[in-house]
Amino acid sequence: MVGSFDFWKFLAGIGLFLWGMHQLEHALRELVGRSFRDLLQRFTNRPWKGIVVGTVITAILQSSSLVTLMVLAFLGGGMISLSHSLGVVLGANLGTTFTAWIVATLGFKVSVADFAFPFLAIGTLTYLFVNSRPLLRNTGAFLVGFGLLFLGLDFMKVAIEAVAQQIDLSDYLGFGLGVFLILGILVTGLIQSSSATIVIVLSAINAQVIDIQHAMAMVIGANIGTTFTLVLGALGGTADKKRLALANFIFKFVAGILTFFFIEEMVSMAFHTFKVEDPLMELVLLNTLINVFGIVIFYPFLGLMERWLRGKFMLDEPQGFSTYIKNVSTEVPSVGIMALEKEVASLFNRTLKFVKKLILKHHLPGRNTSVWKKIIYQPKDLLADYDRLKSLEDELTGYGIGLQEQNLSSEEAVQLTHLMHATRELVYGAKDFKDIVHNIQQMEGSQELLVMELHQSLKDKMHGYAQQLHELSEEYSEQELLSLYRQLEEDHEAMIAELYHKLRQQKTDVSISTLSNVIKQSFSGVKHLCNAIDNRKGMSSAAVNENIPLG
Repeated sequence: MVGSFDFWKFLAGIGLFLWGMHQLEHALRELVGRSFRDLLQRFTNRPWKGIVVGTVITAILQSSSLVTLMVLAFLGGGMISLSHSLGVVLGANLGTTFTAWIVATLGFKVSVADFAFPFLAIGTLTYLFVNSRPLLRNTGAFLVGFGLLFLGLDFMKVAIEAVAQQIDLSDYLGFGLGVFLILGILVTGLIQSSSATIVIVLSAINAQVIDIQHAMAMVIGANIGTTFTLVLGALGGTADKKRLALANFIFKFVAGILTFFFIEEMVSMAFHTFKVEDPLMELVLLNTLINVFGIVIFYPFLGLMERWLRGKFMLDEPQGFSTYIKNVSTEVPSVGIMALEKEVASLFNRTLKFVKKLILKHHLPGRNTSVWKKIIYQPKDLLADYDRLKSLEDELTGYGIGLQEQNLSSEEAVQLTHLMHATRELVYGAKDFKDIVHNIQQMEGSQELLVMELHQSLKDKMHGYAQQLHELSEEYSEQELLSLYRQLEEDHEAMIAELYHKLRQQKTDVSISTLSNVIKQSFSGVKHLCNAIDNRKGMSSAAVNENIPLG
């Protein structure tokens, strides 16, 4: 009966510890996720910087899986290279050892339950009764997670101490270290947390159930077993996700197996060189040294490893017309929005290229082609370009819907709305020009002076607008955009007025409705592109467009 009670208490301790880690991860993501996102983006332009940043962030967040998820998002979004992301993963492996230092320093030196209760009390009350402000609510969740983590530790420690009283240590000395290595791998693979496994090992060594060498073998196994979390997450994932999972497994496996064969020497080094006599502190020191060893042996080869990994999982490269979002999980919305912003910028350039191609560079049917075929003719390459723009719009819209389902900040929600509006405006603009292809064909086939002059004037106008739009997309100016809106209105009215004035004096072989429609659709298309720039840069276009009746 006592043994059964101890078992369930031990199992409850693991559950509380894992739940506490989950709460800590979630609360910290909400509290400081954006700060760490900015830190990752700004300071990972060198592999050694990636190692430092990965170590620091993981030590604070205590979640290598969260850091890895952010790294995958940046990698997929083209914001960091694969070699730099490998540096962050190496640092994350080192940073996650910080949990063991906290537990070894505090968890077995003070009354853990007494230490946990104040955090649980204050955190629960804050979360339940002062939750109107996100900062206070997430702070309460953080305190609850911290308290649960240490309460779970106390349950495990007490349960193992009770079992230790009934166990003869000599019964376990006959087991080879390989058994404990495999045990560490299996336990970590099952509970999906190397930190929890190491806490179990610390509890066991504190209760003198196992000695330092057996504990060391289990810790090495835990370091290898923790790679299964990323491996499982990579199944069915993108090529980059699988590459990073494979690299992480290689890091952990090689460093772990190499150090496994020198356990006795490492224990001796910790005792004689670092003068560490406390077995708990000796174990966490050696755990840290294993990960330092992994960094030392792999750092010089990160570039070579990147090239090797690039050749792997080629069949798993994401399909679609997008460049960035297909590699970025919507589970990291802040990075997803950044990737979406780059996609919208790319869509803008593609749309502008489409407009230039349609107005200035497309090929006419031969002069001997019948009039009817000229009227209905639409170049296949232009239609294919437009279909690609539509397909890309579908991808961006679907991704945006996925982001809307995440927990966005008010600023992120506004930014996402602007980007979605910009996407629609770009495709509306492309459609305006696509719909007048056959009209432009008629104008280009005309021999009437009025039509030829109008066509050339329209080409010149559109070319000038395209240049202005390109410059605005590169270097945005609110005043220049407002000026372009006004210019569009004035030029539109002037061209319509000039058309009707000339029609009183000249004949035309193209209908008036066709000519006026080409002018209207062309200016409407440019206006949609202006609206897209307006939304991309976060302005509210309602005010500037209120009195512009184009389209």
